[in-house]
Amino acid sequence: MSVSWGYSPKIEKYIPLADFPADKYLIVAKQAIENLGWSLSHVSESGLIAYTPISFQSYSEEISIRIHGNFAVVKSECVGIQMLFNDYGKNDLNLEKFFHEFEYVEFHLKDVWEESLHKFHQLIATQDDQYFEKAPLATKNKIKNVLFLFFPQKGYAVTPILVLVNIFYYIALVLFSIVYLRYQFVRNGSSYDPDFIEELKRIALNFGVNQRNLVLGGEYWRLISYQFIHGSKSHLFFNMYALVYLGLMIENKLGWKKYLFIYLMSGVCGGLVSLIFHQEGVMMGASGAIMGLYGAFIALLITKSFEHKATKALLMSTLIVSLLVLVNGAFGKRVDNAAHIGGFVSGFIFTYVLNYKWDKSFEVKSWARYAVAVLLFLMFFSGVIYFNPKYGTEEYRKLRDTFNSNLGSLNGIMNLKISLPKDVKLASIKEDGIIPMERNLVVIKQMQALNLRPEDAQERAEKIKLSKASHRAVMLMYRDIKADSTYRYSKQTSTALAQVFEILYKPD
Repeated sequence: MSVSWGYSPKIEKYIPLADFPADKYLIVAKQAIENLGWSLSHVSESGLIAYTPISFQSYSEEISIRIHGNFAVVKSECVGIQMLFNDYGKNDLNLEKFFHEFEYVEFHLKDVWEESLHKFHQLIATQDDQYFEKAPLATKNKIKNVLFLFFPQKGYAVTPILVLVNIFYYIALVLFSIVYLRYQFVRNGSSYDPDFIEELKRIALNFGVNQRNLVLGGEYWRLISYQFIHGSKSHLFFNMYALVYLGLMIENKLGWKKYLFIYLMSGVCGGLVSLIFHQEGVMMGASGAIMGLYGAFIALLITKSFEHKATKALLMSTLIVSLLVLVNGAFGKRVDNAAHIGGFVSGFIFTYVLNYKWDKSFEVKSWARYAVAVLLFLMFFSGVIYFNPKYGTEEYRKLRDTFNSNLGSLNGIMNLKISLPKDVKLASIKEDGIIPMERNLVVIKQMQALNLRPEDAQERAEKIKLSKASHRAVMLMYRDIKADSTYRYSKQTSTALAQVFEILYKPD
C-alpha cells in the first residue's frame, strides 16, 4: 500500500484509452463506483466525481475521472485536512478497489453495451459539463506546486495575501527581537537585564497583541492587529496551513469581498470573546479568524452552496476538523479556545447573513446584507465593551507580590533574642517591621485605586485589614521595647500580634 504525502494528499493514474471509447469507459466507471457504495456526485461527457463514505479510517476522499484526449485521469484526493500531511494509504486503496471493480463490471456489461450507452447519453444530456470548474476541489487542482499557494489567482486572491502578511509580520517581530537582544548584550556585557522578559512583552504589545485592559481602554485596533501576530514558527505554520485549505475551498464560493469581511470580523469577534475570559495576559494569532472560516464553511454547506452529495462528505470532514481544534483548545496549554469559539460562531452567522437565499421572489440587496452583518457586529462589540469593566488585574498582582514580600520581613523580628542590646532590637524592629509595614500602607493606597474583579477585591479587603493590623503591631512592639529593654510585650501588643496571625492563618 502506497502512502501519499503533501499538502493535499492524492494519487492520480493516467489510463490510456487506445481504442476504448471514452463514453464506454465512463459507463463502466460509473457502475463500478455504484457497486462500491461510493456517492456519485456528478456525471457528464467529460468525466465524473464521487465521494467515499465516512468511516473511522476516513472522513471521505473525492474520486474523480476526467477524460483528456485519449486518456482517462483517475484520481483519489483527500477532502479535509490530513494530520501529518499524509493519507495513510487511503487513496491508493481507493484506486485499487476501483480498478478491481472496473474489470468485474466491464466483463458483465459486454452484452448490454447498446442499452447502457443509450441510457448514459440520455443522462449526460441533462448534466452541466462545466461542473468540474465549480467542483469543491476545483481551486485546489489549480495549485501545481507549493509556490502557487502564495500567488493570488482567480477564486484564490485574498488568501495568499493574508498568508504573506502573517509571514512578514512574524519575520518583522523576530528581527526586531533579535536586534533588541543584541542591544541588551552590548549594553549589559553579555548578560540579561532583570527586566528583559518584561521588555519583550512590551515589544509584543507594541506590535499589536490583544490585551484586555488596552482594548477596553480604547485601543480597538488591536482586535485586528493581533490576528497577524504569532508566537512561534509552529504556531504560524499550522494556522497558515488551515488558512490555505479553507481559502482553496470557500473563497471562490464567497467571493473575495465577503471572504475578507468574514475573516477579519470573525477574528475581531474572537478577540472580543477572548478578552471576556482572559482578565490578564496577551492573546495573539490568526486562529480566531480561521475558526470563523470553518464556521463559514459549515454555513455554506447547510445552505446548499455545494452539490448535495459533495455536501455530506465536506460537512463531515469540516465538523471533524473543527471539533478536533476545539477539543485541543479545551485541553491544550496556552490555547485561546474562547477566541476559537467566538470566531467559529461569528463566522457562521456572518456567512448565513451574507449568503443565504430566502426566496427566489425575494432578493436581498448586497448592501442590505452587509448592513445587517455590521449592525450585528456593532451590537456585539458595544455589549462586550460596555458590560466588561477594565480591571487592574495585572497591576494588582504586582502590588500583591510587593505587599507579601514586605510582609515576609516580619519573620526577622518575631524571634529576637532577649540578650540583644536594646538599640539593636529597636533597629531590627524599625528595619524589618516599621519601614516595610509603612511601605505596605502605600501599596494598599495604590491597590484601592484599582477596579478589581470580585475575587481580587475580596482579597484586597483582607490585605487592607492585614496592613493596618501589622503596622499597629510593629509600632506597639517598638514602643514596648523602647520602654523596657527586656523582651516583654504589653497585653495590647500581644492582642495586636494575635490579630495579625488570625488574619494571616484564617481558614479558607
